[in-house]
Amino acid sequence: MASNQNFRACIAIPPGETLKEHIEDIGMSQKELAKRMGLTEKHISEIINGKASISQETSLKLENVLGIPASFWNKLEANYQETKARIEAEEKINEEIEIAKEIPYSEIARLNWVEPTRRIRDRVVNLRNFFGVASLNLIPDVMPVAFRKSGIKDASALSLAAWLRCGEILAQKINTKPFDRDKLKNAIIEFRKLSIKPPDEFCPVIQEICASCGVALVFVPHFKKTYANGATKWLTPNKAMIQLSLRGSFADIFWFSFFHELGHILLHSKKQVFVTQEKNAENEQQEKEADKFAANELIPDKEYRNFLAKGKITESSIIFFAEKLNIHSGIVVGRLQHDKILKFNQYTHLRTRYTWK
Repeated sequence: MASNQNFRACIAIPPGETLKEHIEDIGMSQKELAKRMGLTEKHISEIINGKASISQETSLKLENVLGIPASFWNKLEANYQETKARIEAEEKINEEIEIAKEIPYSEIARLNWVEPTRRIRDRVVNLRNFFGVASLNLIPDVMPVAFRKSGIKDASALSLAAWLRCGEILAQKINTKPFDRDKLKNAIIEFRKLSIKPPDEFCPVIQEICASCGVALVFVPHFKKTYANGATKWLTPNKAMIQLSLRGSFADIFWFSFFHELGHILLHSKKQVFVTQEKNAENEQQEKEADKFAANELIPDKEYRNFLAKGKITESSIIFFAEKLNIHSGIVVGRLQHDKILKFNQYTHLRTRYTWK
């Protein structure tokens, strides 16, 4: 593979050049060769000028007329076509270099999805393999969701496409049961309980539960300029993917993002792909529905209103309320801060930050 990637072709010499030299050496004209082969002079001229290829049938005729094995002509033709293809590939690499420069290669390499290299041409080839495309120009065609308008000024569609591709690759490696909607709904209570545990304990458990329900849950570190907290995609009619970026590291953000993506799976079409970012210019209504689902499933609306009706909110009341719901206290604080009932500097010490290994 290395020799192929480092190949630098100068010129592709058509086999017709060799044919021309040979008939000149033996004093045979192109007209005479055409007559002996049963071909037109124009066809012979096109072969010699590289405008027509030497077919298997033609190589056998050359063997009969000139006494040079058909395999010789076939090999010349094959080498010529390969060299032409490599030259074209080099030209295409030149076209794709600017695209490769916009993709966060070092972040992908840090996750061991591509080989570390500073050579931009090697990066182009490696990124083609990573995305599973013949050309980097095709990325918008195979990952259109990354190129939707996000409403974020400096967001990078190519960075988002790379982040999503990492999730796809991971999800494809996870064996899941066929999707079971009822089982996933029933698992929500267990998911809430797991929010109390540290990440090294709950991560493998929620992944296992999700897999048993037909959902591949994957964690991919946040890429710069993506502003993505999560994504949802159906890989097959019976297998969904939830991808979380671990962005922000707060426990409440993680769990809200997870439940938000669960909302997309349980509420919305299997044909849609959802990416949850700071701003979602598209699918606004569905994003609101997923937000409402996450908020109500983490903290049931009736319980929340009863809690607020009790009056003054204290640290002990927050902890007691969280324990009653079997959720992390930081989830309660995050909700109260989001709803502007608490200031963003109040009880922030209850909002645990996760450290990801």
